Amino acid sequence: MPFRSRYVGERGIPQAGACAILPVHVSSSQPHESDARWRAVIEAAVDGIVVIDARGCIEAFNPAAERLFGYSEPEVMGRNVSMLMPSPYAEEHDGYLQRYATTGIPRVIGVGREVTGRRRNGSTFPLHLSVGAMEFAGERKFAGIIHDLSSRLLLEDDLRARESRWRAIVSAAVDGIIVIDARGLVEAFNPAAERLFGYSEAEVLGQNVSLLMPSPDREQHDGYLASYLRTGAATIIGKGREVTGRKRDGTTFPLHLSVGAMSEHGETKFTGILHDLSQRVAIEAQLREQTALARLGEMAAVIAHEVKNPLAGVRGVLQVLSSRLAGTPEAEIMGAAVGRIDALNDLMKDLLLYARPPKPKRLAVDIAALLENTARLVAADPSLSSVVISVEGSAPPVQGDSELLNIAFLNVLLNGAHAAGSHGHIAVRVNAAGDDCRITVADDGPGIPADIREKIFTPFFTTKSRGTGLGLPTVKRLIDAHGGRIAVDCPPAGGTHVLIDLPRFWTRS
Repeated sequence: MPFRSRYVGERGIPQAGACAILPVHVSSSQPHESDARWRAVIEAAVDGIVVIDARGCIEAFNPAAERLFGYSEPEVMGRNVSMLMPSPYAEEHDGYLQRYATTGIPRVIGVGREVTGRRRNGSTFPLHLSVGAMEFAGERKFAGIIHDLSSRLLLEDDLRARESRWRAIVSAAVDGIIVIDARGLVEAFNPAAERLFGYSEAEVLGQNVSLLMPSPDREQHDGYLASYLRTGAATIIGKGREVTGRKRDGTTFPLHLSVGAMSEHGETKFTGILHDLSQRVAIEAQLREQTALARLGEMAAVIAHEVKNPLAGVRGVLQVLSSRLAGTPEAEIMGAAVGRIDALNDLMKDLLLYARPPKPKRLAVDIAALLENTARLVAADPSLSSVVISVEGSAPPVQGDSELLNIAFLNVLLNGAHAAGSHGHIAVRVNAAGDDCRITVADDGPGIPADIREKIFTPFFTTKSRGTGLGLPTVKRLIDAHGGRIAVDCPPAGGTHVLIDLPRFWTRS
């Protein structure tokens, strides 16, 4: 006898484009137990199952589909499945079925894809739809299995929000953050790291992180990674230490590196957090220098007190004896001894000035006029009278101590005159530069080699046979004490340019 499915109604003759509910006949030879078993499986399925005919009319709608769409089975039976779709899919669905029936070319059938469903209350939700075609009692049917993606998409949105939040935190971090894989290849490079090293993220992604290291660390890094992955013994990972970084321009700088290991999708990754120590190292160096200078000042004061006065007495005796023995070889020896004592006195003066420079007065100084007076003092030296010194330009008054500035510029001009040599020329230019006054002292001498130029402000370093090595260091200390800056440059064309910036004098209104 024929079996009537719970998914079909009474026999009817459908009109074109309309849906009708038809009975489904099952051969009497098929066991009823098998049909019941499959029906139980479909009704117990967690995913929605919807069966439609070739015209798109619903013939089966399991309980999971009822829960998904909010319709009961009787409400949808025999109705077009487009009722479960939002626009514009609802209007396009019948045309798709007709194209498939005509051409046999599927777009969804046999594959799965993410689509949007429409509930009874009009709300929409994401779902995964997989459709299969079948022949049943000589008619083509389509079975759709529907999986609700709402929870998954909510989770994905949450993960994206978290990722976005962490990306924002990493991007805003003051310290550099770099992520590398087990081979040492860079996978993440935040903006702070870009500022630290001078590379853009695009330039370093996929590159070996040793690019950011000087030798010998550069050559040893891959071996260290391999050793860690092989043995698990770490020397940096899990703690921090001070290392040296290498910028894009090749310069190096001190930094603190802390490294952590993590596992992502079964792969080992390493995260490095880098803090620039340049400022701290500079401050520490400055403190060491100040401590050394304080000790030097104490020593210089002792020398001046304990040695200067006795030397003055010895010098007086030598002068008396030299005058009594005038014209004799002994008088010449005593004269040479007086000269050595004078040189020693000059050294003590330079040492005291460098170690304990007086605190500058804060007065308005016409720097152009001061430089002209200093130039006249240099020209008054008979050994330098052939050197031409020109002072040009003008600027508002600077804030400073004219006596100390005169000492500083006298040292600079004397160095330039000695470098320029006989009939040389020194061009001094004064001009305003923002809130500063810029003084440029340019000589036409041979210039200073690069290796020596790096040491010219180092105390007691000198290339002169009778120099103390305190001239330019003292100049720098005096300029620094005025809140100014000094730099030395040697153009390719030759000569030496000394650039000094001093703050302008501002009157209180």
